[in-house]
Amino acid sequence: MSSNPHPSSELVSEKPVATSRWKPLRIWPPVILLMGMVFFRFLPSLVEDGPAAIWMAAAFGPAVCGLLVLIWWVSFSRAVWQERVVGFFGLITALVIAVMCLDKTMLGPAVMVLTFPLGIVGFAIGTIALSRWLSFNRTLVALLLAAAGFGVSDLFRSDGMWGNFALGLHWRWVPSSEDALRKVARNSAPAATANTEENDESPAVTEELGPVQCPGFRGLSRDGHFEGVPIATDWSQKAPELLWKIPVGPGWSSFAVAGNRLFTQEQRGDEETVVCYDAGTGREIWTQKIESRFDDPLGGPGPRATPTLADGGLYVMFAKGALMRLNPRDGKIVWQQDVMKTAECKLPIWGFSSSPLVVGSLVMVHAGGEGDKGMLAFDIENGKLKSSVAAGDHSYSSPQLATLMGEQCVLMLTNAGLHIFDPVTLATRLDYKWFIQGYRAIQPQVVNGDSVLLPTTLGAGTRLIHVTKNVDQFDAEEMWTSRNFKPDFNDFVVYQGHAYGFDQAMFTSIDLAKGHRNWKGGRYGKGQALLIESCGLLLVIGEEGDLYLLKADPKAHTELASFKAIEGRTWNHPVLIGDRLYLRNSQEAACYRLPTVQ
Repeated sequence: MSSNPHPSSELVSEKPVATSRWKPLRIWPPVILLMGMVFFRFLPSLVEDGPAAIWMAAAFGPAVCGLLVLIWWVSFSRAVWQERVVGFFGLITALVIAVMCLDKTMLGPAVMVLTFPLGIVGFAIGTIALSRWLSFNRTLVALLLAAAGFGVSDLFRSDGMWGNFALGLHWRWVPSSEDALRKVARNSAPAATANTEENDESPAVTEELGPVQCPGFRGLSRDGHFEGVPIATDWSQKAPELLWKIPVGPGWSSFAVAGNRLFTQEQRGDEETVVCYDAGTGREIWTQKIESRFDDPLGGPGPRATPTLADGGLYVMFAKGALMRLNPRDGKIVWQQDVMKTAECKLPIWGFSSSPLVVGSLVMVHAGGEGDKGMLAFDIENGKLKSSVAAGDHSYSSPQLATLMGEQCVLMLTNAGLHIFDPVTLATRLDYKWFIQGYRAIQPQVVNGDSVLLPTTLGAGTRLIHVTKNVDQFDAEEMWTSRNFKPDFNDFVVYQGHAYGFDQAMFTSIDLAKGHRNWKGGRYGKGQALLIESCGLLLVIGEEGDLYLLKADPKAHTELASFKAIEGRTWNHPVLIGDRLYLRNSQEAACYRLPTVQ
């Protein structure tokens, strides 16, 4: 008799049963990371009053989440090793191919904020949806979705970013504003160039040039104040009248105005161009060009500075560092300097943006060179370097003449802080330290003759300092620092003890006595504003080209009228001469006659 109590067990194989090497994927990490991508992208709209780190998180957050998806895939997704290798290198290959096919305007930040995240989203969605498909085919399908996501970017071109860091995207096959301008130029009579000699000093041309009404950047004192005339506030009864509208080349310059002429700067193909327009018709009168193309992936192509009219000359700073004095009548070059060579500095990422300041016999620009080559002063007659002084190593702001403690001074705001110089010798009278890592792109403003309002980079706020004299130097004391007023690159105006401008993307007023917010209202994007002193009104040009008329009233945000003025992203400063309002952006310019009080 057998001693085995279960004889049937002898029929069962003693070899272990083989199990499938394919496993369902662990999907909770990519689900969380996809949610993180969406969260970071829309974070600025959820935290409007946040610091600059909020915007940095919006720019870099989705890409970081995408990298974490890759780490999940190769480390603990439960995919077999063949899937992990093919998936990882397949993603890299698809990304490289997509980048090679991008329009050149999409290279740079667009890869990080659009191309890479979209491809990773496609891959993550594929792996989540097919996580229980126990086959190598799930990886192949996910890679196809990733390739489609990466390839979306190949359909677009970019003209830079908007103020909220969203890309300015256009279909790749749609002509750009530069293409439209070239088409108009081909079909119209050419303007005079700087090489023409005709009517150089004729009485008609001299009369046409006339008195200087706006010498350059932000008006007479670079503070956004324009005298204007009393403006009617009911535009439903009598709307602003469009006098002309023309296509222009890209760039963020404003206008200088003399008599019946407008002067501005544009990018036209591979040439940085100074253009003189007829203020009454928008007709192009002359151009001066240099072989130079500046294209910043954040701000788009084109010059940043505004020409300056002074003492019979037109002074121009080009984005790649050429500084010129031109004859404003015909555009001929009087002299030319290379600021980058003179200052022994590198090209800033946003280009040279300093609008020239003319004081006496000197024309000054900020260059950001090392040592004493921060601010440069050239002789207006021959362009020779007369003096230079240390002044931070980068800035998007411009030197500004102001009266402080009863004395004329030159103010310059840089990454290092506020610098105050003697306008004749360029000797430093105050070096107020307020260092930032980012950029400063706004003008300081003198308050009550003895204080200066200092804006700083995105989200960091604004500071008021009180200035006192100490023999031939100035001392400064911080009065307050407030995050109730956080302009980015959008200048503000000061009127009757209050400041009016952009707090990130919303228009705001603060009390200058304490830095307390008066009100916050008006979602105008990141535009620009000017003050009509004759009637205490504000003209605000929104980022999308809408014009708003506001009361300069600290009690409440009062919007009186608005209308669509120009098309496209609008960061350029408006100019008001009497009842004529001149606007431009990176694709068109326009002149409106504002209704006046009868």
